[in-house]
Amino acid sequence: MNLDLSGKTALVCGSTQGIGKACAEELAELGTNVTLLARNEGRLKSCMEGLKLHEGQSHNYLVADFSNPDQLKQVVNNYVDKNPIHILINNTGGPPGGLAINADTDEFLTAFNNHLICNHHLAQAVTPGMKREGYGRIINIISTSVKQPLNGLGVSNTVRGAVANWSKTLANELGQFNITVNNVLPGATNTVRLQSIAENKAQKTGATVESIFENFANAVPMKRIAEANEVANAVAFLASPAASYINGINVPVDGGRTACL
Repeated sequence: MNLDLSGKTALVCGSTQGIGKACAEELAELGTNVTLLARNEGRLKSCMEGLKLHEGQSHNYLVADFSNPDQLKQVVNNYVDKNPIHILINNTGGPPGGLAINADTDEFLTAFNNHLICNHHLAQAVTPGMKREGYGRIINIISTSVKQPLNGLGVSNTVRGAVANWSKTLANELGQFNITVNNVLPGATNTVRLQSIAENKAQKTGATVESIFENFANAVPMKRIAEANEVANAVAFLASPAASYINGINVPVDGGRTACL
């Protein structure tokens, strides 16, 4: 199985913590030149310095904020002019929880911009280089909610579904150029995001954060939540030459929690 990514360059979004950071670390292990993208330059520098560095390998970072799609577009467009990207990992934190019926319309618009519009800017920036290089992987970190909406995450469920359908459309359009587009759908994963969700739920219900995490684990057939590197392993495989004929799919990494196929 060919998992060697030497000579390839990956742009990894939201890569200073959680799943994004784990993806960057795994791709670096496989030989990829990793460009980190996030809004906190200090954390970016620290994460970049911690990446595996094989002979001939180099890493970089870009500072941009997904809450400002126009700025993100400019930063990435300027970079890819001289640095072709072979692998794009779209990843950003989800919107706040709450019922869909109670959400203000601005919450939907903000989430749509942070996720779909930013993803689209990034895809448009990197695909010309992917076509020239004859190799492209666009991998979107979304959520199992695209298969089975999650209670209390109304805005997220809505926007994540839009991103999944956008992704499938791109897969149909770009496959002829040897560019695959796939989605990885994490379930409950041990990240700052999940900790925040648990803390908010604890405040509302009076339950302890520990008991909420226990409930998360008990909802999974494997009786535990995922570690970020377990999601990153699926991402790295889809980025590799071994996944050359896998296109337009959703890959849940949830320990079997999602009830549907």
